[in-house]
Amino acid sequence: MKNILSVLSLVLLLASCQEQQKIAFVDNGEIINAYQEKIDVEAKYKLKDEDFKKRTDSIGQAFQLEVQSFQVNASKLSQKKQQEQGQALGQKQQLLQQQLQREQQVLTDAFNVEIDSVISHVKTFVADYGKKNGYSFILGKNEAGSVMYGQEQNDITGKVIEAINAKYKAKE
Repeated sequence: MKNILSVLSLVLLLASCQEQQKIAFVDNGEIINAYQEKIDVEAKYKLKDEDFKKRTDSIGQAFQLEVQSFQVNASKLSQKKQQEQGQALGQKQQLLQQQLQREQQVLTDAFNVEIDSVISHVKTFVADYGKKNGYSFILGKNEAGSVMYGQEQNDITGKVIEAINAKYKAKE
């Protein structure tokens, strides 16, 4: 009787160890690119970039008019005044370029912060999705080849995209 119980216990133990783990994978790039929050962030910064370019063009045109005015009137000025005004225009051009570079960098940095936040949202969402749906692992497929092959039935990219966009839309 003890032997039967021992064998039965061993069988139950082995059977419980054989529990299948639920594993799936997602295409990281596809999720990020189809995530509405990322699309919205890109659209927002595209508008900001267009506005910045318009302002840059406007400032550039105004400066060009100033340079042309100087060139037209330069012959009426003494050599010393020409040099002084030429240097002043050169300094102004440098300052304008530096200011525009700083503004472009601020815009780029802000965009990068928001995109990093979007990526963080995706990672958190996928982890929560995995927990809620009983996955032991959700692997990320990318260009580097972290998942080089996976059966189609284990690709949950579409489901995750649908769910993350539904959650994002519900926030709005």
